[in-house]
Amino acid sequence: MQTLANWDGGPGPWILFFPLIWAAVIVGVVTLLRRTVWRGRGRGPQSGPDAQSPITVLGHRFASGEIDEDEYWRRLSVLDEQFGRSAGGRGKKGGAA
Repeated sequence: MQTLANWDGGPGPWILFFPLIWAAVIVGVVTLLRRTVWRGRGRGPQSGPDAQSPITVLGHRFASGEIDEDEYWRRLSVLDEQFGRSAGGRGKKGGAA
């Protein structure tokens, strides 16, 4: 009976695990970099010209509870007049809120 410790025919089948270990290390490093260093470099969903538009900021304030629904709709109607957003009916009060 031959075991890995007494294998005389070369490095044996365990040598196939080294590429898998290196692949795991590379995937781990890339994942770590994507979650930390590369996060704020415009690769996320908040990148683009409208990332900090007044309507987006208003939506974030409403979602976080800083303003109530009446205040949200009042300010949104003012912003719709100023920026001319083509909402297709989203700017009107009613429906599923």
